[in-house]
Amino acid sequence: MTSDHSSGNRDTTRKTVTQAAGEFVRSQAFFDLLAARVARRTESQAPGNGAAAHAYLAEEVAPELAALGFATTIHDNPESAEHPLLIAARIEDPDLPTVLLYGHGDVQFAHDSQWSEGLDPWVLTRDGDRLYGRGSADNKGQHTVNSLALKTVLETLGGEVGDGGSAVSDVEAGTLGYNVKILMETAEEAGSLGLKAFAAAHTAELDADLFLASDGPRIAAEYPTLFLGSRGALGFTLVVHDRDGDHHSGNWGGKLRNSATVLAAAINALVDGNGVIRIPALRPDDPPASVLEAVAKLPEVVEAGSPEVDPDWGEPGLTSAEKVFAFNVIEVLALDAGNPAQVVNAIPGKAEAHMQLRYVVGTDVDDFEDKVRAHLESQGIHGVDVLVEHCMPATRLDPNARVVAAAALLPRMQSARPRRTRPDLDS
Repeated sequence: MTSDHSSGNRDTTRKTVTQAAGEFVRSQAFFDLLAARVARRTESQAPGNGAAAHAYLAEEVAPELAALGFATTIHDNPESAEHPLLIAARIEDPDLPTVLLYGHGDVQFAHDSQWSEGLDPWVLTRDGDRLYGRGSADNKGQHTVNSLALKTVLETLGGEVGDGGSAVSDVEAGTLGYNVKILMETAEEAGSLGLKAFAAAHTAELDADLFLASDGPRIAAEYPTLFLGSRGALGFTLVVHDRDGDHHSGNWGGKLRNSATVLAAAINALVDGNGVIRIPALRPDDPPASVLEAVAKLPEVVEAGSPEVDPDWGEPGLTSAEKVFAFNVIEVLALDAGNPAQVVNAIPGKAEAHMQLRYVVGTDVDDFEDKVRAHLESQGIHGVDVLVEHCMPATRLDPNARVVAAAALLPRMQSARPRRTRPDLDS
């Protein structure tokens, strides 16, 4: 909103806009729009689906954004001819703050046979207050809601103008008071092929002050969720390769290094039998007070079908929420040694552990391999190779940031049941 609005006017306008947006997403017009998008079979993992991906951007997204004053460009993917990307920009004033929105138009495989009777992944179906259809919640629903939210704001602030004797909303006359850019890909479900290289090549076009990605589930269906970041994810493998082939334990047991035994010791040197991190370099500093305060306010959510929490697992002295949102964890994802399907009396010559570090902001993962190797050597564990497979950086927005407070103050719809906004820090 513009700066000349009084506080009372701002609150009134905010309530009006929010109510209008909420009413629209419950309307038949919204259902029809989303149904048309769900019907487009944009399975990014399916070969030969480039035409569907391009059509989704060109025929669904670009016209919608153009009507809101966005300049849109569809780009080739630097790593895949079948997965184009779109950049759109609505610049009111270069000196104003800029928000970058993210979305993806692709979906996972339909898996038609796995859907409940009466449901078709390509046909949007209403069941009470729920909508079912491939992409309805990941991510066609989200990016459609975002565009319609912008449209609602512009219509409301633009007021009404005469058009052939009838009053219509004037989108062009409306102003946001900030700039908006949109990045949309069509390869998210295929590992975001080319996204990193594309973003590096278009840094100026994507430059922004605030990044908002509407993708992923809520913490629970009844809790509108503001995710303020995510824990980093660093995948790595520990490899102990002493020799090719396995050797009979009766003849060689006690004379040969057992790769599986060495691997077990290496894992235990990094994380103990209670899930506590033992390598000092991978233990985080205490999080900021604002983070702990926000985490302390989070409700305990237990959904049907969820496993029971193990209270004695992980870092002692932390609540379950603090363990998940404000601390690091090292997980063993898979182990490989010998042949579990047909065990023989042989000493494994090779063993591997596929592992993951989930880490919060402030954890130094530079030279990760060297840090882990040095720690293992200091514990007397030798001959363990450390291979980093991928790393997603940790992010976090301060819970006290003004934009967080603004987003968390959405007025409740009178017709909606009471809801509580949940500001999650890291996940």
